[in-house]
Amino acid sequence: MRKKTRIGILTAGGDCPGLNAAIRAVGKSAICDYGYEVIGFKDGFRGIALSNYVALDARALSGILTIGGTILGTSREKPTKIEVEGELKDMTDVIISNYKRLGLKALICIGGGGTQKSALKLAKAGLNIITIPKTIDNDIPYTDTAIGFDTALTIAIEAIDRLHSTAHSHHRIVIVELMGHNTGWLTLGAGLAGGADVILIPEIPFDVQKVAAAIEARKARGSPFSIVAVAEGATPVSDLKQHMEKSRANHKIFSTLKRILDKASPAEHPLLLALALEQLTGLESRVTILGYVQRGGAPSAADRLLATTLGTAAVRLVSEGRFGVMVGLSQGEIKPVPLELVANRRKEVPLDHPWIRAARAIGTCLGD
Repeated sequence: MRKKTRIGILTAGGDCPGLNAAIRAVGKSAICDYGYEVIGFKDGFRGIALSNYVALDARALSGILTIGGTILGTSREKPTKIEVEGELKDMTDVIISNYKRLGLKALICIGGGGTQKSALKLAKAGLNIITIPKTIDNDIPYTDTAIGFDTALTIAIEAIDRLHSTAHSHHRIVIVELMGHNTGWLTLGAGLAGGADVILIPEIPFDVQKVAAAIEARKARGSPFSIVAVAEGATPVSDLKQHMEKSRANHKIFSTLKRILDKASPAEHPLLLALALEQLTGLESRVTILGYVQRGGAPSAADRLLATTLGTAAVRLVSEGRFGVMVGLSQGEIKPVPLELVANRRKEVPLDHPWIRAARAIGTCLGD
């Protein structure tokens, strides 16, 4: 009998909703449309380095569409830095050897920015690589969106919706910190759709005095509460600790906070922003950090559709022999993008983006 064509798949980097939907799409399309054999490597690039894999047959792929996370597991280890027997080793040559020994026609890597970089290195080493973009930060270039973003956006919006009621009832400033170390897509989208009064993102350094002025203006208009959506990487133009040190309302806990916050940069702790705004406005401030809640749970309908579309497209590219590309989605169309254009680049929020213009048009404070 003729030996079946075999492809491999892995998920790397942080988990997010929709990964299993993508695995399912790749597996079912490969098996049903092309008669391929599919194996899944466990825990990202570590799996192919250690030859740790499972067969992805129809039974393994059944029932995973709606499940969050990834049945293959994931890790942030790179081919050049994989822990083996307590030491970090460059396993690139081992990965190449395992790829050939297993008779793979292609390796499909699902991941974010770091995964694109690692995939490019393997492609340059001669492996047939195709990537599928996933990240709740939505910061991968040459694709309108990535797997996981829509679900995370929905979760963040729901949280902001719930925080409105307690902020209104207690006349408070409620600060909600959302993920986004380098880009503000998630915070901007959630803040705009959730009706946040202030949105602070990494692309626009904020002036806490202007934020406070916007909150006081709302109070003067009869709205003694505000919702502040802030990205993890949002950066103030001046040190927030000076306002914390002047806060008489928090004098009793100041000594404890100082020991903690002196070790953090102004952008690393939302408590600094809360204390500064409390001092400047006289309104009580509370902080909610959504954290990993944004990355968990079942994928939204949009993410399931996106994952299925990108996953099946990746297998089609394998059949066509088109490698060294990321499967991107541009204006509703699938477009293979050379990994050289994707790796080591980040899609930031343009300052003239329609979401930015819309936020300013409805009077949302962006801190500048």
